[in-house]
Amino acid sequence: MSHPSKTKGSNFERELVNEARALGLDAERAYASNGKAFGESEEVDIKVQGMRLQAKRRARLPRFLMVPEGCDGTVFRSDRGETLVLMRWEDVMDKLKEEGW
Repeated sequence: MSHPSKTKGSNFERELVNEARALGLDAERAYASNGKAFGESEEVDIKVQGMRLQAKRRARLPRFLMVPEGCDGTVFRSDRGETLVLMRWEDVMDKLKEEGW
């Protein structure tokens, strides 16, 4: 029997893939959540329109990661680190569908 955390993560990955497919996007989940099944880094959990994504589900996220109302995303960086953008899943799916990212 799988560990509850593994089950929760796998279910989340399936949920994301199903949502993307419902929008008509090409989406797939890596076998055993291992991107090597795609010929990618083992960190890749799902692919949507060729975009390689890792899926993480947590009980609570830090407040600074929340995308405020009226904003399209949140940009953040650790000191001397990479600059990252966090966007709502629905907004990314809309962009992929509309603009063919």
